[in-house]
Amino acid sequence: MLMQRLVEYAGRLNLPPPMYDKTPVKWIIDLDASGHFKGFVPTSSGKKNDRGKELLAPTLVRSVGIKAKLLCDNAEYCLGTPREDSDPARVALCHEAFASLVKRCAETTRELAVKGVQSFLENLDVAQLPLPIDFSAGDIVTFRVEGIFPIELPSVQRFWAEETGAAASSGGGFFCLACGTPCEPTDRMPVKIKRIPGGQPSGTTIVSANAAAFESFGLEASRTSPLCQNCAELHAKGLNDLLERESTRIFLGPTAYVFWTREETPFSVASLLSDPQPEEVKRVLASAIKGTEADSDLTPFYAAAFSASGGRVVVRDWLETTLFHARRHLSRWFTIQKLVESDGSEGRPIGLFPLASSLVRDPRKDLSPNTPKALLRTALHGGPLPFSLLFEAVKRNRAEQALTRPRVALIKMVFLSQQEHVEEGFMEKLDLENKSPAYLCGRLLAELEALQYAALGKTNTTVTSRFYGTASSAPASVFGRLMRGAQAHLAKLRTTKPGTHEALQQKLEEIQSGLASYPLVLTLEEQGLFALGYYHQRAKDRADRKDYAEAKRAEGAETEL
Repeated sequence: MLMQRLVEYAGRLNLPPPMYDKTPVKWIIDLDASGHFKGFVPTSSGKKNDRGKELLAPTLVRSVGIKAKLLCDNAEYCLGTPREDSDPARVALCHEAFASLVKRCAETTRELAVKGVQSFLENLDVAQLPLPIDFSAGDIVTFRVEGIFPIELPSVQRFWAEETGAAASSGGGFFCLACGTPCEPTDRMPVKIKRIPGGQPSGTTIVSANAAAFESFGLEASRTSPLCQNCAELHAKGLNDLLERESTRIFLGPTAYVFWTREETPFSVASLLSDPQPEEVKRVLASAIKGTEADSDLTPFYAAAFSASGGRVVVRDWLETTLFHARRHLSRWFTIQKLVESDGSEGRPIGLFPLASSLVRDPRKDLSPNTPKALLRTALHGGPLPFSLLFEAVKRNRAEQALTRPRVALIKMVFLSQQEHVEEGFMEKLDLENKSPAYLCGRLLAELEALQYAALGKTNTTVTSRFYGTASSAPASVFGRLMRGAQAHLAKLRTTKPGTHEALQQKLEEIQSGLASYPLVLTLEEQGLFALGYYHQRAKDRADRKDYAEAKRAEGAETEL
């Protein structure tokens, strides 16, 4: 099914001719109509990483064998110029294969431009060729005859399609998995897939079997999953296009995610998940609330996740639904993640990467593919988030002895994703009606931290940085000592800042009035509630301080008037 959808997508694209692809060409060899050499024309700026101008040129996949590309290849094939570490005998065979291919093309197409290249190759003496000083045998070279690039001629393009089998459609006892037609399946994928994180620089393939352990029913190489040459090429070109566009892909750690629809639509799931803008999210939420969608929203929607294992692509996940359902699930996704900012202001929507990376120390090294996979599946397919994410979030809180907004939002999302319908605004900010001992203990730690700051100002260590891990897992073992230590801070504030003392004393009493005793231990879910209580209370205190400061400034301005 995945291959079919990728081939369908490729059919919408303005693709190059069969077995053609963008190729950086560093040198153009100018010839006259008779094949006489006129000169080398550089296409690069001369900078170190500039490989030259990209042209649509014949392509193929080769590993250790000798396979020439038509009329455009590296200098070893085109001119027989060896690298320093190359085997001269092998380079001679490469050049012979290249010249032989050009000769066949000239005889088949009868193009004068190709005959000119053939004549040049038949009379070539590399020793007499004035190679540029910065010329390298690894540079890609092509030809131009009287201003015409032979690789651009339609007859040459048709010849290359037939030469590589891209034009073949005859049956061979197999049926193509993508188009369903009888075919002689390709032994090797003709186009590599680029930009998969961790993949080989030359590219990767989805279908490959290079050992008996990967084979079945005696089928070798790519015949384990038979594809006709056309579909084998199209699915890779379609996926490469999706991976190249920012509007259709997201890279998260070792995984690449792509999104597309059967028909063209302006709606971009990739941008919505990677960098959600408040106004865009509001439109998604509003469209779900209306309860009706345009018929175009029933357009099939697809999402896939890929990672690399050496030279192979690993399909991590595959989702097929409709745009209507994807939007509904996205609306729920952004609803369950709503959380005030750390200063108590209205919270901005959070993208996939901040959520996933909040669970690890270094997302470049430590991020598991399963984490973004689980997040993305819930975002687009609905359903609950696994409690393993709650475990990772709680563990990270204790390791850092601190909280971040994305991590607290993820804790909240795990809780609310277990419900089919979520009340708007639930658990978004401080909930004075929540009498859970774990939630109250989290609020209490936040108030003790606020008390310490009011009495001592900014310090190198806080009660949170010292005691968060213990307080969030075994409150009874630490809160008695913290409350006794808080009395000295209250005594100091009673004389220096009586108003602050009164406010903090009331908050501490209000929170403790809901606690018959401090819990001995907190379960995983209760540790998540503890984190929410701490974050909510801290955000509310910051908002109150901001409001108080603004009120004082306004009062001062009125006095001056």
